[in-house]
Amino acid sequence: MFTGLIQSLGTIHLQAEDKLRISCSGRATDPILQDLAMGDSVAVDGVCLTVEEILPVGFVADASPETLRRTTLGGRTEEDVWVNLETAVRVGTKLGGHFVTGHVDGIGCLQTVELAGNSWEMSFTAPESIARYIVPKGSIAVNGISLTVADCNSAGTWFKVAVIPHTFAQTNLSHLKIGSWVNLEGDILGKYIEKLLLSRSNAVFAHQDEITPAFLTEHGYL
Repeated sequence: MFTGLIQSLGTIHLQAEDKLRISCSGRATDPILQDLAMGDSVAVDGVCLTVEEILPVGFVADASPETLRRTTLGGRTEEDVWVNLETAVRVGTKLGGHFVTGHVDGIGCLQTVELAGNSWEMSFTAPESIARYIVPKGSIAVNGISLTVADCNSAGTWFKVAVIPHTFAQTNLSHLKIGSWVNLEGDILGKYIEKLLLSRSNAVFAHQDEITPAFLTEHGYL
């Protein structure tokens, strides 16, 4: 579990077919490496990876073919780009963002970047797999960054976020270009609510062949 508050930036390289080497340098190593242990979880651009080997200035993590295919990490290994890093949240630490699992729901695309006052307004497209979880003032993770949806269309396939200067400077949002692909994860609370509502709906109509006056009265039809 993560909070969506990025601790450091790093670069990523494909070390083997199913292994990624993540490197960071200078003071940026401290938040990530100071007590990193084998088997720990680290969110890399919003993707939860397990540490397999610790390096002097980074770590090696396993990545399944599905992970590389369904997220942007496969493409990141072929470019000299920055990735966001966050270690798993610990009990008792501040939860300044929102609950982020590191399980990417889909890939979005940066559409616009505009300076608004001292902040940045950035808009993205989103696939249908995550669009239904995008609501105004709701939470969303973009490349692992906890952000608030400032605006969106009714379908949720387009949304806008307002990014404060600190977040813009300390994450890879400042390195994105129009057309850049990003990992998106919807708010897990919305997913649980959706499942509960669907379960309740299915339970209500699971026995439609047993419609009786009592059933109709109970559900407001009589």
